[in-house]
Amino acid sequence: MNELKNKAKEILNANWRDGFSIPCEKLYPFQWNWDSGFIAIGFAHFDMPKAEKEISTLLDAQWGNGFIPHIVFHTDTDTYFPGPDFFCSELHPDASKKYKTSGITQPPVLGFVLGEILRISKDKKATLKFIESVIDKVYDNHNYFYTKRDPQNEGLVYIYHNWESGTDNSPMWDDIIHSMDSPDYEFERRDTTHIDASQRPSKREYDHYLHILEIAKEHNYSDEKIAELSPFLVQDPLFNSMLIKSNESLIELYTLIGGHENKIKQLETWQEKAISSFNNKLFDEELGAYIHYDLRNERKLRYISSSSFTPLFANIPDKERAQRLVQTLMNRFGKENQYLCASFDPESDLYKPKKYWRGPVWINLNWILYNGLVQYGFDDISKRVKDDTVELIAKNGFYEYFDARKEVSDGGYGGINFSWTASLLLDLLNK
Repeated sequence: MNELKNKAKEILNANWRDGFSIPCEKLYPFQWNWDSGFIAIGFAHFDMPKAEKEISTLLDAQWGNGFIPHIVFHTDTDTYFPGPDFFCSELHPDASKKYKTSGITQPPVLGFVLGEILRISKDKKATLKFIESVIDKVYDNHNYFYTKRDPQNEGLVYIYHNWESGTDNSPMWDDIIHSMDSPDYEFERRDTTHIDASQRPSKREYDHYLHILEIAKEHNYSDEKIAELSPFLVQDPLFNSMLIKSNESLIELYTLIGGHENKIKQLETWQEKAISSFNNKLFDEELGAYIHYDLRNERKLRYISSSSFTPLFANIPDKERAQRLVQTLMNRFGKENQYLCASFDPESDLYKPKKYWRGPVWINLNWILYNGLVQYGFDDISKRVKDDTVELIAKNGFYEYFDARKEVSDGGYGGINFSWTASLLLDLLNK
């Protein structure tokens, strides 16, 4: 295990740039939002200054309205599309004046990441001082979501692009994406010059992704206009679970810091409404799992994915529902010939074990699942998630994503020497 730990540290240091990390060379040459959160957890185990810098650099690109973009373009490079010239973040009046960024976000993990680095820290006084210096920015991000992304005031926020989910091209989105009448755009893909094109989204799928962004750009990234006009408007259990878990962490951290009773009260109000709506609206009794809700078309998206189990991490289900959820997990995702946890239902005709978020195992979702299972006392299954994660990496290398089929001998795909794979393995091996 020491060899794996040392390799993980080596990867994290190699992907470190001046004040931030890239997910991996060539394929992802910038700073990504939730990647940075997960990366900070790994750094906290051996280089706390880098962990803190990772977070503060990301927050330095926060918009004036509390929004945190999913990409911060610190440098110019032609190895990634769409880049800053496509996003044109400056269209929004509150956009960062310091950095070019994207105009979409990612799952809000920073709240619980601050809690994690405090847990790991050997100098908790110093770490708490750092947290005190940045926590209000994270709170502002939560305030943005609940005031700008919850038009029905139900405590569930929406995403307006599939990339905001973090599960970019999941089959979850097919019904929405394929119903769109998107133009045929002319552009040059860069990802397929680094990675086998069969593992990536198609050109036509990219047309749809760009079309959603063009609508947002046409209206200067106005939240009000996006809520009114975007063909993609979804309440995502993964996204909302990360927000709810981060609410919980902010409450705990503000309590430790002291003197923030008004913010604690507001967080508690958001939390109560969010958990209630989440359980009432997003749990599908027949499937025995949490599902996505298409807010634009007012319909349930009745598919099971790894996102379906993330509410365990945020303490959302009661004990009885958690038991039901875990039964679904093991029945559909946990067969003996499978590694936990495939990103999409292996029983589905839409399951593709090698294609990006359409089937492969992702280490960040496994980390979330592991911690959720531990919280509910599912010790045997959490151990299997941990063991499967370690085995996948030891067998294949530090890839971006992995084949869930145990019989596959070479099952590592996407980017190699991937930062959050290294970071979260390091954390799991220290638990």
